[in-house]
Amino acid sequence: MAMTRRITKIFGVTALLVLGGCGAKDDAPATKGGPVSLRRLTEPEYRQIVADVFGTTIKVPGRFEPDIRENGLIAVGTARESVAGAGFEQYDLTARGIADQVVDETHRTSLIPCKPALASARDDSCAAQFLSRAGRLLYRRPMTEGELSTQVKDAGDSADKLGDFYAGLSNSLAGMLVSPQFLFREEVAEADPDAVGQKRLDAYSKAERLSFFLWDSAPDTALLDAAQKGELESDSGLRRQVDRMIASPRLSAGVRAFFSDMLGFDGFAALAKDPQIYPKYNSEVSADAQEQTLRTLTDLLVTHDGDYRDIFTTRKTFLNRLLGSIYGVPVAARTGWEPHEYPPNDPRAGILMQISFLSLHSHPGRSSPTIRGKALREIFLCQKVPDPPGNVNFNLVNDTKNPAFHTARSRLTAHITQDSCAGCHRIMDPVGLAMENFDSAGGFRTTENDAPIITSGEIDGATFDDASGFVRAVHDLPAAPLCFVNRLYSYGAGRPAAKGEAEWLNFQEKQFASTGYKVPELMRRIATSKAFYRVSTPGTEAGQPNTKLSLAGTAIPTETGK
Repeated sequence: MAMTRRITKIFGVTALLVLGGCGAKDDAPATKGGPVSLRRLTEPEYRQIVADVFGTTIKVPGRFEPDIRENGLIAVGTARESVAGAGFEQYDLTARGIADQVVDETHRTSLIPCKPALASARDDSCAAQFLSRAGRLLYRRPMTEGELSTQVKDAGDSADKLGDFYAGLSNSLAGMLVSPQFLFREEVAEADPDAVGQKRLDAYSKAERLSFFLWDSAPDTALLDAAQKGELESDSGLRRQVDRMIASPRLSAGVRAFFSDMLGFDGFAALAKDPQIYPKYNSEVSADAQEQTLRTLTDLLVTHDGDYRDIFTTRKTFLNRLLGSIYGVPVAARTGWEPHEYPPNDPRAGILMQISFLSLHSHPGRSSPTIRGKALREIFLCQKVPDPPGNVNFNLVNDTKNPAFHTARSRLTAHITQDSCAGCHRIMDPVGLAMENFDSAGGFRTTENDAPIITSGEIDGATFDDASGFVRAVHDLPAAPLCFVNRLYSYGAGRPAAKGEAEWLNFQEKQFASTGYKVPELMRRIATSKAFYRVSTPGTEAGQPNTKLSLAGTAIPTETGK
């Protein structure tokens, strides 16, 4: 299918996410649904789908345009994105590279379920077998008759022209990989038979939302089969699929994807440190630092079903030799990772004291209490900190050699005498100064310019004397788990919570607390809630054309019966 120039997307907002046990009494405050969504696949989602459908030996060449972060999450920003110009050209090149690998002599035997009568000619029957099966997984629903016949015709016409069945099949598959039906997660609404006048996601949209939420990938065959049979419309059928998916090792991949988004790990792509000051820090350290944090989180929250709040205080983590050399910890394993537990008197505890957080939220050549404090407030406490005024003079803060101000604490104290700076700095600096024992690359220190570093302070009424006391204070902040519920909600729904959902969010945080702040259980309650799949406004009706997806600026009807 020939496609050129660009894909354009009308902005959409995703459906409301509400928690509540499926098949059990739901005492959560009533809420209204939101509109159906249209979200662009993120690059990790794209890569994971290709691996799931065609296997891990199929390589995805190149890189895509960076995603937009909105309200703290890329998952929200993807509902505000389009693909145009160079971005589409990269998708096209990537699609052709993938399709050529799928049909090459190494992979065709295992990935194509039939052989053509003649390798040098078209074979519509064989093409239909492959394209129908692949299309169901790529589009996250069965292909319509019109879609399949178009793809089979494209494959046949190309085969006739090139004298090669597999080349024709590759062209058709490449067209599918750049189609809006693959690149965008388009949700479809239908009337809710159990609630007069209300709407819900249709079965395939439900399966899609569920799979990306729990696994960060498209629905597998079992989930698509359940959608096709109508099993997801019953409490017991939905619960069976959710239980299966949460019990799967793939839940860890879904949790990793969520935290990668929440923690802003996409920022590492542009992160650099001054090599003169931090000679050990490089791109390998950046990658390993992210991996350390994600291993710490999944081990605590998924493997051991631990308390979410313990991410701030846990002394258990994983190290390899490279990170060990920066942390000053001996690592026995020559390659790979090994578990490590810091002793009680060690200043490092929790993910805030790991290189990933410390280095990402610092300047290239020095640490930044202000940046770190802002990051903690916004990421973990959902407290928006205003940007500084445009006319602020940062010379005093940046002058680390000033003989009158040896430490960051003294420089910041002098800086905030400016009235325009004092308000915001009072909520950022005391938090960030608690982490000043760690430099821009995450290395430990006790002095700056030969002056002792003082890390005592206060956060939201809780005082602390050192870094260990600080992370315990963060652990006990009521805002931390409430923020997490809010973040998880926004991640699954693809939009920030509405004002009218505050009471519901507070209720869910109490439920989260009553179950020991267990993350898989919170995800289960989300995924089995009927309200998670309800929409409040008329969306794309099943069987009606939708013109939200377009190519080259021209609206094209897409069959959305799903």
